[in-house]
Amino acid sequence: MVTVLTHATVFDGTHFLPGTRDVVIDGGRITSVVEGGQGSHNAGDDYVDCTGKTIIPGVIDCHVHLTSSGAAESSNFHDPFSLQFFNSVANMEATLKGGVTTVRDAGGTDLGAKVAVETGVVHGPRMTIAVNIMSQTGGHGDFHLVSGADSPFLAPHPGRPSGVADGLEGVQKKTRELLRAGADHIKICSTGGVLSPRDDPRHSQFTEAEIAVIVAEAAAQGAAVMSHAQGAPGIKNAVRAGVRSIEHGIYLDEEAIDLMLEHGTFLVPTLQAPQAVIKAADAGAGLPASVVDKARRVVEAHQKSITRAHEAGIPIALGTDAGVGPHGENLEEISLLAEVGLSTTEALAAGTSIAARLLENDLVGRLGEGGLADLVVIDGDLRTADVRGIENRVNAVYLDGELV
Repeated sequence: MVTVLTHATVFDGTHFLPGTRDVVIDGGRITSVVEGGQGSHNAGDDYVDCTGKTIIPGVIDCHVHLTSSGAAESSNFHDPFSLQFFNSVANMEATLKGGVTTVRDAGGTDLGAKVAVETGVVHGPRMTIAVNIMSQTGGHGDFHLVSGADSPFLAPHPGRPSGVADGLEGVQKKTRELLRAGADHIKICSTGGVLSPRDDPRHSQFTEAEIAVIVAEAAAQGAAVMSHAQGAPGIKNAVRAGVRSIEHGIYLDEEAIDLMLEHGTFLVPTLQAPQAVIKAADAGAGLPASVVDKARRVVEAHQKSITRAHEAGIPIALGTDAGVGPHGENLEEISLLAEVGLSTTEALAAGTSIAARLLENDLVGRLGEGGLADLVVIDGDLRTADVRGIENRVNAVYLDGELV
């Protein structure tokens, strides 16, 4: 059946179209975007009145962890090993219902989950996957504890090799193992982080030479590298080595910003992530004090860094780190981007056209004739309404032209 969404304000991924528009969907594709009331006059079509609403492309979240279910997920120490995969099904559904139709998973989700979505076994967003997180020994992605135990978080299994590696030969081999396991991109940690209790977000991890080997090995197979990078020295190492995107970017300095501009590096801020840790702690979650202290300490610096990066013209793509915070609240990141200085158009583009550029996927992130019918209907006219609070105004979500 042809679906006609009528009389809507339309944001096409880069700008708002004039007046109101009808969006016509047929067979999972957008067949036309025309003046309001002119989309179709076929009595057999399905008409949806979108007066007073805004249609945007399906949002792209460039940093999620679908197998993770919260910053304080201590239950994984005693839960059955496979429960994380069943929980991920609910996480995928929540992500879709929240308005996100494409994700870049930054570690945890294996090839089986991606195939399950692609073949219709489970319902979830389009995805690309990192499989696991590459980290040096003792780094942000090394979950060996000082007690001598290994945390089950992102624990290796046949579909998810360990990501820990050291040295030029070690990281080359590990990159090949992850690509063999089905990784579409490689996720590394070039600094410490907030959730790892024994390291510092400002300290560097992996040498620039090690990162360069990872980038070259990934590129040989057509893959890019995303780098968890919070401190300026580790950000600069990653950028000089050729990573495609910096994740978090909490402690950017002017040299780091200049390097990112020179190399065309994307920034994925994940403003939600440290705030999600603080919210979890305030709600009584059993997080280590060192983790909570780091989260509280980084929020202001994080916001200031993203503001400076935006003012300098660094391309900003939306990412939430969902899995640290709840799945399904992803569009809150648009609100947070607006709070640090992005205009409504810029904040929406971060989650649509710019995110699509980062993923190098011209089939998503845009709303136009011939495009995929991945759409989100938002209550209110976003040309005049404040974009902050958009996460609470999701009216309907379409994936491949079907109502989620």
